[in-house]
Amino acid sequence: MFGFIIRLLIGAAGLWLAAFLIHGIHYDSLLALIIAAAILGVANAIVRPILIILTLPISILTLGLFLFVVNGAVFWLVGQLPFGFHVDGLLNAILGAIVTGLVSWIGHAIFGFHKVERTS
Repeated sequence: MFGFIIRLLIGAAGLWLAAFLIHGIHYDSLLALIIAAAILGVANAIVRPILIILTLPISILTLGLFLFVVNGAVFWLVGQLPFGFHVDGLLNAILGAIVTGLVSWIGHAIFGFHKVERTS
């Protein structure tokens, strides 16, 4: 449970930084950021793998650069839901996905979520 809360706060911090740095991303309240972080986590777990499989030929042709568009599309999709987090356009969504991904990567590295525990 503690890990889930930390991951949610890391995601919300990434969304806050994206909204701070990118003019086309904005939110109405702190609660909207937390809800957006939760929905983005679910969307990244369910929708993103499906989109990656469907766009695999394009991703191979572009040497993986099309994955930025896929991540941006998922980010944009979350911004279109009516709960107080807004994303204006796909380019802003791609930039927001990059910022959020970097914050998430750094946060998970700091808290050690990628470490494998040995039980021997």
